[in-house]
Amino acid sequence: MLFNSFYFLIFYPTTVIIFFILPARFRGLFLLLAGYYFYMVQKPEYLAVILVSTFITWLSGLAIEKAASKKKALLILSLVMNFGILFFFKYIPFLSKSVSSMLVAFKAPWSIPYLSILLPLGISFYTFQAASYTIDVYRGGVRAERNLLTYALFISFFPKLLAGPIERASNLMPQFVKCHRPNFTVITDGLKLMAWGVFKKVVIADRLALIVDKVFTKPTDYQGLTLILATVFYTFQIYCDFSGYTDIALGSAQVMGFRLMDNFNRPYSAVSIADFWRRWHISLSSWLRDYVYIPLGGNRVLPARHLANIAITFLVCGIWHGANWTFVVWGALHGLYLISSIVTEKTRRTMARGIGLDRYPAFHRCLKLFTTFCLVAFAWVFFRAESLGDAWYIVTHLFSGFDEMLRNGLSLKHFIAAVWSVRQWVIMLSLLAFMSLIHRLQSHDGMRHMFKGKPVWFRWSFYYILLMLILCFGVFEAKNQFIYFEF
Repeated sequence: MLFNSFYFLIFYPTTVIIFFILPARFRGLFLLLAGYYFYMVQKPEYLAVILVSTFITWLSGLAIEKAASKKKALLILSLVMNFGILFFFKYIPFLSKSVSSMLVAFKAPWSIPYLSILLPLGISFYTFQAASYTIDVYRGGVRAERNLLTYALFISFFPKLLAGPIERASNLMPQFVKCHRPNFTVITDGLKLMAWGVFKKVVIADRLALIVDKVFTKPTDYQGLTLILATVFYTFQIYCDFSGYTDIALGSAQVMGFRLMDNFNRPYSAVSIADFWRRWHISLSSWLRDYVYIPLGGNRVLPARHLANIAITFLVCGIWHGANWTFVVWGALHGLYLISSIVTEKTRRTMARGIGLDRYPAFHRCLKLFTTFCLVAFAWVFFRAESLGDAWYIVTHLFSGFDEMLRNGLSLKHFIAAVWSVRQWVIMLSLLAFMSLIHRLQSHDGMRHMFKGKPVWFRWSFYYILLMLILCFGVFEAKNQFIYFEF
């Protein structure tokens, strides 16, 4: 079920009302059934997949905690079975296609069949969450959950089921045993966060998609400035789409009294790639840090091994996002960025002092912010492109066509109007400016506490403007599912 669908508009308030009406002892079971219904709306048969993953990891947690020996073997078995589900549905088709293409390229006398398997929504999120639970039980960070229904709810809690955040058992499971009573402030803060998420999704992300999809679907029809604008617009589209989902997820959970972890902290304000990953998809980046990077040795090893650990972690990050070579390249690029920043850190500091940048900290910060944004946007080309061929065309034609503009005397207006009307450009840039202004005004806690202490007329004026922008400029189409549902 999509957050931006009519069905959710009926499902959610009904669920909240029933949740608060029911006695506390029945609420967990009700939320579990609501989560399963929420998941089954897309494709009912894939409910079996989440049930199997849930049951395997629940039993594994109990077995690991009770075992006097061979705990590591039990953990490995649990991870193999859990990730085996993810591997079968997400990577078997990719591997069969890659091997088949390789055999054709080398003119081998045999071939293998291509397996087409529909990917269950949210599988990467709930398998990683289940894996973190079993690892935490093995490490002694959390106790194994005896109640199957409580653990199943931890996996299938509907606000975060399809696209995260990837929660930790230590944060979410204790909240399920508390009695949550309606609280006006908590409810209104949650609704504000949901409204802001809807704005970012249907007004910004889905409107940007109109031009981004047009260019990236057939990039060879465009060059130069159009490709640059499409790339920059996709950079904002994916942020507004994914952070919009997260805002709705966090807000919908908060209305019922649950607090999910923050997943974004203004990532395009980052002044380095490391800073970007502390702000972007925080639940995944922290998962990779705790369960991949640190177990490999982190930075407590020889320098060469440290750089290898970074490369491996970002390759895992790329592969997690999708079974396609474009995602592998995207992850490798971010790994390369971070490795390069570490290797050149002393040189860059020396150069900054040599040319006097350290005497102008504000300018220096802006320069680092702009550089980081450009690197991230460049990597998004591979993330969004439908093939490596398309990505290669885009990156090799980003600065083409400008000589033609000068030679033929084409104006900027004529050039960009080839893909969108001037009116649409003005609307989109104004909406982006409005969003940037709100982000600038937000505190660390974001929309939840942005208007705390402000006059009533000021708060309600903003709510009215936000509602009008959603109704007037929102793109409401059934096909506009959230980007991260694909992963």
